This record gives sequence, structure tokens and C-alpha cells, in this order.
Amino acid sequence: MKVVDVKTAIGKIHNESAVVVSAFVGCSVPEYILENMEQEFLNNGTPAGLTVIWDATTGNGPGLGVDHLGHKGLTSRVICSHISFHKRLQGMVDNNEIDAHILPYGAMTQLYRELGAGRPGFISKIGLHTYVDPRLEGARGNERTKDTFTEVIKLHDEEYLFYKPIPMDVAIIRGTTIDEKGNLTCERETFIGDLLVTARAVKRNGGIVIAEVERIAETGALNPRNVIVPGFMIDYVVVAPPDHRTQIQQIPSYNGAWAHEYRVPLNSSSKKMALNERKIIARRAAMELHTGDIINLGIGVPTGVSAVAAEEGFADQISMTVECGQVGGVPVGDLAFGACVNPDYVVDSCRQFEWYDGGGLNKAFLGAAEVDQQGNANVSKFAYTVGPGGFINIAHTARKVCFCGTLTAGGLKVAAKDGKLQIVQEGRTKKYLSKVKQITFSGKLAMEEKQDIMYITERAVFRLINGEVVLTEIAPGIDLQQQVLDQIEFPVKVAEDLKIMDEKIFKDEKMGLTI
Repeated sequence: MKVVDVKTAIGKIHNESAVVVSAFVGCSVPEYILENMEQEFLNNGTPAGLTVIWDATTGNGPGLGVDHLGHKGLTSRVICSHISFHKRLQGMVDNNEIDAHILPYGAMTQLYRELGAGRPGFISKIGLHTYVDPRLEGARGNERTKDTFTEVIKLHDEEYLFYKPIPMDVAIIRGTTIDEKGNLTCERETFIGDLLVTARAVKRNGGIVIAEVERIAETGALNPRNVIVPGFMIDYVVVAPPDHRTQIQQIPSYNGAWAHEYRVPLNSSSKKMALNERKIIARRAAMELHTGDIINLGIGVPTGVSAVAAEEGFADQISMTVECGQVGGVPVGDLAFGACVNPDYVVDSCRQFEWYDGGGLNKAFLGAAEVDQQGNANVSKFAYTVGPGGFINIAHTARKVCFCGTLTAGGLKVAAKDGKLQIVQEGRTKKYLSKVKQITFSGKLAMEEKQDIMYITERAVFRLINGEVVLTEIAPGIDLQQQVLDQIEFPVKVAEDLKIMDEKIFKDEKMGLTI
């Protein structure tokens, strides 16, 4: 291990290398190295022609994280799970300027594990019958991209996806402290991430590992139980200046609770949401919870489930998890997504997804931007490329999945009063379509795996029954034909025992909900 200045470290990255960057949204982003890579290219034209790889979103806004590398000539290909925060790179993909492979987050981190262990690739059912399946789109991000990293194979007469090896020449990772032997710890970070499996895969491929850190300790100063990456896996170390180090991007202050230095009291009164369509959906979704459930909440509307659980007083009766590695406690949202206060357990993201894939989640509450008649859902591709992040792993392994989102979008306004719902202004865009633009969740695979699937909106609840979306509940005050059926592109089967949603959902007071 050598401690070097940032320019020397960047000089070790050769043109046309495959560079893997490890982070999670705004957490633990090696920003100092990435912004200097950008400047080095703009000033001197190197490094150039890179394949840039990240498994989780790496940067929580445009021009941050891997988006520093979004310049013509600098990057020639991306392999990632999520790209919507990276507007430069997203534009290059959507304009067919670079090749793109958009793979599931959980599959990527477990592929790193397999490659680091010298195995030929990763085998899983994750991605079957979705756009990742080579019989559909093969996870190709645009028309320019011709090859694929997925292949359908059969084992014991069952279909699986084989995720082929991806190139890995350089790893750029970030921790807090490194000792004189190169042993790396993450005590001031919000999570552990996939530092070890990333470093191991790159070293197995004969590549180099560059670590960005806050400080250097003498040999023997670190508790060996706290070491995340051993020194023999790290080649070069860059100490970032204090003005280039934030715990989470766009949040200047350090929060010890996010680094799990201490636990904080949770004031449920601060969690109360306004009674709008988001809270209505979250309340109905929370009614699916049971004591002891282990759950995952997606970004957006589903995060309201935790607020409802806190307001109703049963948050401590369930275990919320975050895919980057936290179990228990309360996940933090918005710019700080990836942080968690008061968790019971923190593990690396690879092992978190191993547990998810093995059926560790009782329930998942996820968004759904589009739904079709077969129950397929799309969150990954619209007029622009987004990517699934951990969605595919979570949606296809949780025993029960509740997709949470409004029935229409674009200008929707609702009002809840006296236990009834009123549509003040209908949304301009229908979300329940004859055909989704891209299959991120497969209703077919869900039926094969005997999952319990629900679609919860502010005015109606649907279930996936025998491969068909069926309307099972309607909000009080809502006209079935005009405000539900007419707002859906496909003919919807209405359950014979159609129920009215609980009027308590639509009252601006505590529901008195127990689980």
C-alpha cells in the first residue's frame, strides 16, 4: 500500500480500463478522486475510453459521484443498476453515445463475490421474464448496445439467469481510516457497502484498488474486527482534504447517529404526515403489516409506511431494512437515503442481498410507475433510462409485495374528509396501461413463485390473482366506473365481493391501527 496524492493515483488508471466505483446514493462516495478524474480528463485528455461500473447509485445529484465521468471520450460504456441521478451519463445513454448495461443491484454485488472467488459467474432466478432476460432486452440500456451479460440456462429442469463476468481493472472505494499496512475501516460512514467484494474481484482480475480515506492510523491502532478491507487488497491510498469530505453528499454536517455511534430517541409526533394521497396509500399499505414482519421500503410513496407505523405506535414491532445493509431501526430518506438510525444489525450489501434472495423479507412496499393487465410493473425505463437499483431482487423474493402509488399522475389532486375521498383534479397520465414500457417486475414469475401481490392506490386496491389484476377494494366516495375503471387502459375484473376501504384511512386523526 502506498499513500499518494490524487493526481498520482489517477495516473494509475490506464485508458480503456474498466473502473468500478463503490458507494450508495450520497453515502461514502469517493468524490475527491472522481472530481479530480474529471479535471484530469478535461485538462489532459486522460484517462479516456473507460468502462465505468457501479452497482448502486453513486452520487445523489447531477454532476456528483460517477456523473463527474459523464464526458464524451472519458466514458465509453457503463454497467450499472441505476442512472437517473447521473444526468450527464443518463443523457449519453439515452442519446446512444455510449454502450450501457443496466443490471439489478443485488445481482451485480453477488457477481462481484463470485468473480472474486474465481467462479465463472452468478446464477440466479433474479431477472427472469424481466427486461434483464436476454429473450426480452438482455439488460441492454439502448439500441447501440449489442452484447449482453445475461444468459438463460437450465438446472434440474428449472430456468435460471447466468450473469456473465464483467471486466474489472480498477476499484475506487472509500473508507474512514487506513493504517500503515493499508487495513481499512468505515467507522464514520453510514454503511459498509460492497467494499470487500469489489476489492476482491478486482484483485482476482489482476487489477488495482484505490482507496479514498479521511485519515491514516499507525500500524496496530485499528481493532481488527472493524477492518472491512485488509491491507493486502489495497494498492494506493488518497487522503481527501476536509473540505472534500462529507458523510453524505449535499449534507455538510456530520451525524454520529448515522454512523451508529449512539442511538437517538425517536419522537413519533415528528413523523406525522399531512393527509394527502401519499398518506392514504401508506395507511392502507400499513394495514398489511403484522408483528415481527421484516420489510423493505422503496423510495417515494412507500417510505410513508414507516411514518404511519411511527404515528400509530407500532414501528418497534416490525424490522425495517435498507438494501445497502441495515436491519432494524428507522431508515433515513431523501438525500440521506442509505443512512439509518438505531439499526439492530449492519452488514455489507452483498450479504444483505444474499439474505433477500433467500426469502428473508416477509413484505416489501415498492413503487410502481406503470402496471399492466398481467401485473407486470415498470420502474426502470420511460422516455429516459432509470434502472431498477435493488427493485428486481426485492420485488421477486419478498413473500408479499405491495406496490404503492397513485392511480393516475400529473396534476392529481385529492381531498379526504369525513371518511370519504374526493378527486379534486384527475391526473393527466394513466399509470395502469395495456403494456408497460419495460418489465421490471414480472407478474408471470410472481405467480410461478406463489408470491402475494397487491397494488395499492389512493382510491382502489388490486390483487394479482391467477395472473390477472383484479379490483378488490374501492375508497368510499369514489365512483367505480368514472374514477377507477375509466382511468385504466385495460379491462379490469372486479371482485364479486368488492370491499370498501376502511373509512378511518380518510380521516385526519390517528386510525388506532394495531398489527
